[in-house]
Amino acid sequence: MKTLILSALAIASVSHANAQDSTQIAVAQADGNTSPFAVSAYVESYYLQEFHKNDHHTMPGFIYNHNRTGEVNLNLAFLKGSYAGDRVRANLALAAGTYMNANYAAEPGVLKNVFEANAGVKISKNHNLWFDAGIMPSHIGFESAIGKDNWALTRSLVAENTPYFETGLKLGYTSENSKWYLAAMYLNGWQRIQRVDGNATPAFGTQVTYKPNAGVTLNYSTFIGSDKPDSTRQMRYYHNIYGVFQFSDKWGLTAGFDIGSEQKSKGSSSYNTVYVPVMILRFSPSPKINIAARGEYYHDKNGVIIATGTENGFQTFGTSLNFDYQITPQVMWRIEARNLGSRDAIFNGNGADLSKNKTYLTTALTFALN
Repeated sequence: MKTLILSALAIASVSHANAQDSTQIAVAQADGNTSPFAVSAYVESYYLQEFHKNDHHTMPGFIYNHNRTGEVNLNLAFLKGSYAGDRVRANLALAAGTYMNANYAAEPGVLKNVFEANAGVKISKNHNLWFDAGIMPSHIGFESAIGKDNWALTRSLVAENTPYFETGLKLGYTSENSKWYLAAMYLNGWQRIQRVDGNATPAFGTQVTYKPNAGVTLNYSTFIGSDKPDSTRQMRYYHNIYGVFQFSDKWGLTAGFDIGSEQKSKGSSSYNTVYVPVMILRFSPSPKINIAARGEYYHDKNGVIIATGTENGFQTFGTSLNFDYQITPQVMWRIEARNLGSRDAIFNGNGADLSKNKTYLTTALTFALN
């Protein structure tokens, strides 16, 4: 499967080498109108170096992107076909890379390579109201799996430990002035295609996005459900809040705060809590150059999402500095220095040694045909 995917990507890259940068690759019909069919592709290769070496060439278990160290590797590559009609739409994308290996490890067989597969129908003639079903991008968070769309090369800790994708049903509405987006979801679980064995508990999600103008985006998303078998069910309630503020052509700020709670045991009225503030400041001195600085803190003392088995659990600060250069409309070069520091020794190293602090340098080259 991976060989077929990468071969298809190579063919697509050659066929469209001279394509212009646009929001969609459209095929002209005989009557001069554009076709509802579109093809897109994405490739992101990377190299990550640790300053305190790791014998196993792997990042800690809570990192799911760019998670191989000391080697050139492929984070994500996909080939996507889309259909966008007046009343019907659909997407299918097959992918490979270390991102897929890490995030789809629990999925069976060919599902490990399905990046996106969904179809939707517009259920109102007079309003922008859609019903979609299938494997879709997550409604939680301001960072996606597609690196070029994010302000920083690596993902924030909160993005790495909330869903990148979800499977289920979604009812979504966009207001006539496009300022409001409202959605409700019925989901198979917390980043799941296939349900956990023994789990029959429905999971639900909601999203409210408000864009008062072109420079401001405000979002509030939620998740309610359990990702464990019903015999040990622990309900999780998660809230994701963020704002993206583009103050000018040169300056932008993204600020987010997530907070979640999960029952300590089945039927318990006591909860363990996780909370995560994050902020990214971006400076764009020219259309081809972006510089971003990130600060974050992840507090999960009781292992709601990241279990360490240590006295203080996962209480980790992170900082990073990122530089991007847009070589061509399709190709971007990125480099980032990042430091993570924790209260306990949780980072792997040489042999059995663990450390409280890690510094990484990552570089990536992305190709996007949209």
